[in-house]
This record gives sequence, structure tokens and C-alpha cells, in this order.
Amino acid sequence: MGRTICDMSVSLDGYVTGPNDSRTNPFGDGAETLHDWLSTAATDEDEALLQEAVDNTGALVMGRTSFDKNEGDGGWGDGGPMGDVPVYVMTHQAPTGSYPAVFTFVTDSVESAITRAKVTAGDKNVGLFGATVMQQALPLGLVDEIWVHVVPLLIGGGTPLFSTFGSAVHLERIDVTATPAATHLRFRVIR
Repeated sequence: MGRTICDMSVSLDGYVTGPNDSRTNPFGDGAETLHDWLSTAATDEDEALLQEAVDNTGALVMGRTSFDKNEGDGGWGDGGPMGDVPVYVMTHQAPTGSYPAVFTFVTDSVESAITRAKVTAGDKNVGLFGATVMQQALPLGLVDEIWVHVVPLLIGGGTPLFSTFGSAVHLERIDVTATPAATHLRFRVIR
């Protein structure tokens, strides 16, 4: 079975979005360059890391806010963030209407969403999409690895990747790759 991985771009001060993020301003104020390592500023090393993640991801788990900010007009179109890779959306209430078949809405718990995603992913990894999902899953012992792409940017506010946990979470660094656009860090969660 694959691993459950939180794979996020983050500013040096720890934010995944700037203040005032919305559907029309999905990265928030001041965070427009947070994902440049994925495209405009990408080097061969950046592209290899992205391709590895894409090739090895069999399902995603995301929160409703991330879904609402990106689905439909101006969003992902007829698929999800990774095309036809299945996405489990955690929500308190499933939306009405029709959505692309890649989306499944899960209303009971983060554990349920990750369990379902793992079954779907098989030997591939489950990617956690969004800070809220990771913040819920990490203290429950549901995250195997954390990959952060630290961008040389100080945003000063917004959505933090990490929140307050009930106890310390110990990590083992397993890889570091530095490029002009980001410092890519990979950690294994020690249980």
C-alpha cells in the first residue's frame, strides 16, 4: 500500500496562502509566486520532483474550501487537480448538483476519507491537498510523509500549513533539493 503524503508549497514564514484568499484570489494577497516552482520558474530538478509526485499519486483528499475555490469555471474544468486522479472531498454536507466523476464527497471524518482514498490508490500514494486536511490528519497519525516546497517569500499572514497540535510530532528528514525557486524538503513522520 502507498503512503499518505502532505505535499505543499509554503512561504518561508509557513503560509500556504496569503490573506484574503478566495475563488477569485485563490493564493491570497502577496502569495502569487508561491507556486512558480511548478511552472514559470521551474528547473529540471523542480520538474522531476513534480513528475515523481504525479506519477506516484493514486488518489487525493482535499477539504471543501479547496474544492470550492477551484472547481467549475476558472478551476480544473472537467477533472480534478491531477486530471482523472480520484479526489475525496471532506465536507460537512455534500453539495447538490453534478460534478465531474473524479470527485467523491465524504461527510463523516478525515479517517474515512483517507481510508477510502487508500483503497482507491492501491499501491500508489494518497496526496493531502490543503492545510486543513493535513492539520486534521497529522495529529491522528494518518500522515506518513510531509513534503514542503519552501519558497523564498515572506507573506506575513494567511493560512498556515501547521497549527497547534496536542503534542510534538517528530520527523526524520529524508531528502533536500535546493533550486532557485524553492527548497524542497521531505520528512518521514516518526510514530
